[in-house]
Amino acid sequence: LDHPGLDIAAGEEFLQEVFQILLEEGVQKSTDVTQKVCDWKEPQELRELLDLELRSHGEGRERLLQRCRDVLRFSVRTGHPRFFNQLFSGLDHHALAGRFLTETLNTSPYTYEVAPVLLLMEEQVLAKLRELVGWSSGDGIFAPGGSISNMLAMNVARFQRFPESRRRGNWDLPRLGLFASQESHYSILKGAALLGIGTDNVHLVRTDKRGKMIPEELEKEIQRVKAEGSEPLFVCATSGTTVLGAFDPLDAIADVCARHGLWLHVDVIFGDTLYPTGPPQTLLFPPTRADSVTWNPHKLLMVGLQCSAFLLRDSSVGAPHPESLSLGCILGPLVNFGAPCPSQGLLQRCHGVGASYLFQRDKFYDVSLDTGDKSPQCGRRADGLKLWILWKAVGTQGLARRVERAFSATRYLLEQVKRREGFQLVMEPEFINLCFWFIPPSLRGQESSPEFWDKLGKVAPAIKEKMIRRGSMMVGYQPLGSHVNFFRQIITNPAVTRQDLDFFLDEIQELGWDL
Repeated sequence: LDHPGLDIAAGEEFLQEVFQILLEEGVQKSTDVTQKVCDWKEPQELRELLDLELRSHGEGRERLLQRCRDVLRFSVRTGHPRFFNQLFSGLDHHALAGRFLTETLNTSPYTYEVAPVLLLMEEQVLAKLRELVGWSSGDGIFAPGGSISNMLAMNVARFQRFPESRRRGNWDLPRLGLFASQESHYSILKGAALLGIGTDNVHLVRTDKRGKMIPEELEKEIQRVKAEGSEPLFVCATSGTTVLGAFDPLDAIADVCARHGLWLHVDVIFGDTLYPTGPPQTLLFPPTRADSVTWNPHKLLMVGLQCSAFLLRDSSVGAPHPESLSLGCILGPLVNFGAPCPSQGLLQRCHGVGASYLFQRDKFYDVSLDTGDKSPQCGRRADGLKLWILWKAVGTQGLARRVERAFSATRYLLEQVKRREGFQLVMEPEFINLCFWFIPPSLRGQESSPEFWDKLGKVAPAIKEKMIRRGSMMVGYQPLGSHVNFFRQIITNPAVTRQDLDFFLDEIQELGWDL
C-alpha cells in the first residue's frame, strides 16, 4: 500500500494510443463515404474473431490495442453518411467531445458536491428546453432514453392523481386507463407493464390514414372506459411517430384532456420540431399545453446516445414524503434540533426518498442543487453535458439549420423517388420520414395480381440483406397496418449529400433489380 496499485504512466501511454485509434478508425473511417458501413460477419464467425472469453490472466498492450481496433472494425459505423437505419445517425465532433468529457469525469449528477459543473449545466439546458416548449417555469430531469422518459411521465401522472399510490401501491387504486394512438411508441405498453398498471389498460386510439390520432376517437375511448368502470388517467400524444413521422393534433387532444381532467404527455420523438427558427412545418403543434414532454436530442441533433429529457410543466411545491424525516429534518418550524424539511416539486415528491448518505440537509451549500432525488435512478449519466457543448458550439441557429437541412434532403429524395420507375411512395411525407416501396421489374404491371402484395412484402428484406452483406449502406424497413414491408428513409446526418442520396436509390435499384 506504500505505492499506487496502478501503473499510471503505462495507462496514459495506452490511452494516447487508443485515442489515436479512435480518431483514425472510429471517427475518420466512420465518416468516410468510401468506407463500408459495416463489415458483416455471421455470429459464430464473429465470436471466433473477437475471442470473447474472459481468462484468469490479462493481456499485453499490443493485444489490447488490436482488440480496440477489432471492436471498431466489426461494429456498424452509425456516423457513416450512408447509415440510415435508425432515427439517430451521424457524428458531431463537439458532442463527441462532450461524451469524452462525461466518461473522463466518471461522476453522477445527483449532488452538487460531486458534480457541480454538470448539475449547473443540466439546470441550464433543461430550462432552455422548457423555454422552447413554451413554458416559463417547470421542472425536469435527463433520463436514459425516451422510453424511460415516457415511463416517468406515467408514474408522475399517477402520483399526481393518487399521491398515496407511491406508498400503498396499486392494490387499492381504481382500474386506471391510459390512452395513446395506434402509432405511439411501444414504451407506453412497456411502461404500463413495469408500473403495474397492466397492458390491458392501455387503450390504443384509432388514427387517420396519415397516422395521426383522431381526437373524436379519443373521446369515444375515454367514454367507453368510464362506462366500464375504469378511471381514465393519462393520454400520450406523439409529435413525429416512429415510422410515418405523423404529428398528433395536440390542441384538439388537449381540449379532450381538459374536459376529462387527464394528464397530457407529448412524446416528441425528434424533439427538434420545437426550434422557433426552423422552417414553418416544424411548428405544427407546439406542446405548450402538455403537462409533460419527452424530448430526444440524440436523434435529429446528433448529440449522441443517449440524451433524453423529461420535461414537466408543473412548478408546484409541497411537503416532502415521510421518508424525508429519516434525514433528521422536521415538519414545521425549527425547534431545538434538526432542520426544517424543505418544500419539494412534484417530480421529487413522486420519486424522492431522501437517502441520508447523499441528500443531507445540513450541508454547507444550497442543497436545492442536489437534484438527484428527482430521478428513480441513483447513478445517472450526465447526458446534458454533450448537448450543452454542442449548443455552445453552433448556437440555436446552428441547430435549426440542421433541421432545415434534413427537410431539404428529404424534399430532394422525394423528388427523385417520384421520378424513378419502380419506386412507389407509401404516402407523402409530413416530416423527414420518407416511406416507399421498390417494385422490381418482375412485379411491375402486376398490381392486380392476388399475390402481388405478398411478393412485394419480401422485396425490402431481400434488398436489406444484400446491402448489409455488401456493407454499402443500411436503411430500415417494416410493415405497418395493411401495408406490406416498405423502406423508411430518415435523414438526420448533415454530412449526407445529394451524391449519397442518389447512391441510396441507385443501390436499392441495383440490389433489387433481379428479384
